[in-house]
Amino acid sequence: MKKIIVFLMLLATTGIASAQDTLTVLQYNLLQYGNDYGGCNSTNNNVTTKDGYIKTIINYVKPDIFSVNEMVASEAMMEHLLGVINTTWTSRYKRPAFVHSNAPYLANAIYYNSKKLTFQKQIVVQDYVRDINLFKFYYNSSQLEQGDTAFVICIVAHLKAGSGTDNSNKRKVMATNTMNYLKNHNQKANYLMMGDFNLYGETEPAWLQLTMNSNTNINFNDPVNQSGDWHNNYAFRNYHTQSTHSEDNGCASWGGMDDRFDYILISNYIKNGTEHVKYVDGSYWALGQDGKHFNKGLLDAPTNTSVPANVLNALGKNSDHLPVTLKLSVDQHVGIDEYQYTLFSDISFVNPVNDRLKLNITTQSNTPATLAVFDMQGRLKMQQSFMLTKGKSIQTVNTSRLSTGLYFIRITDKNGVSVTRKMVKDK
Repeated sequence: MKKIIVFLMLLATTGIASAQDTLTVLQYNLLQYGNDYGGCNSTNNNVTTKDGYIKTIINYVKPDIFSVNEMVASEAMMEHLLGVINTTWTSRYKRPAFVHSNAPYLANAIYYNSKKLTFQKQIVVQDYVRDINLFKFYYNSSQLEQGDTAFVICIVAHLKAGSGTDNSNKRKVMATNTMNYLKNHNQKANYLMMGDFNLYGETEPAWLQLTMNSNTNINFNDPVNQSGDWHNNYAFRNYHTQSTHSEDNGCASWGGMDDRFDYILISNYIKNGTEHVKYVDGSYWALGQDGKHFNKGLLDAPTNTSVPANVLNALGKNSDHLPVTLKLSVDQHVGIDEYQYTLFSDISFVNPVNDRLKLNITTQSNTPATLAVFDMQGRLKMQQSFMLTKGKSIQTVNTSRLSTGLYFIRITDKNGVSVTRKMVKDK
């Protein structure tokens, strides 16, 4: 405990202040986008018509992360949708390449605001029935070159549809495979588990796998904490996401709003804000859900005034699902006035760091310097000394022996005055 207190006092001397930004997340089942299947065709599910609806919804929500289910498994169509959502903000949104293992006709996809986020990597975490995809991003902090960033990891899933034990068991296997992947990696991370889960209630094995896991590092939370049997239950009318249609059009599921199939779940780290990203209380919403259309279509009477009329029309006609949305607060730690008493004019490096830490250092005079790396408990993990010449220089430090995680680096000049930075070590 004494070490930790001393270490926190050390950090306090560097003049760390905080700033906040917000990320808006949107998850949406697009209903056979670009796919001719199951009665959906160019007449009752026309892509051009859907593009107009999607553009209206995106322009209204302005998401920083937009994850989707029921995309046709086509790189060309994913690129096409990117052009649609970039219509208003040219080149704002980007997408990772389409990576798949088992995507015979439907796939997941994700789009992100490149002004705020940088894509780092993706993995198919399981491919039973359908792929479940993991996408890792880091936040484009203004202090990124000074060693400051936060990660957001999105896991996008479309679990097996249908009632009955067989379908429920398949959902359980998909959820179990995903949680086993996370358990094996055991990261303390800002995970979002998002998608169309096709769940009917909290007693389903897949739900228990996701939310009651014994490993708290990977346990997920329902931001609105709505436990129970969601199917055809009036008590959950404010949270149902399917179906926006009350009548059969040959493509969409119908029968009105009576199922809660779509979710964005948050890890404990996002719930508690312990890794610089926190759920904004009260921000979770099934977009367009006014609680007055239980067993009715979204466009049926009474008039839904929860969103503008053009957005409501788009939500009611584009898909048989409502999208779900939430906001995340990002805590930026910014160093201020820390060079006033040191010989360093500038210190920068780019997070995340792999096997080499490349430091760009500018000094006011020649000086010996010492680099020390501490873990989050204040324990010294490595130390290295070097000589700096006046002006700009580059120092490369071997960090291959450090485990993945968050560290603090302290650089000390010949006067014994230090500057501290945050370093994210990746594989």
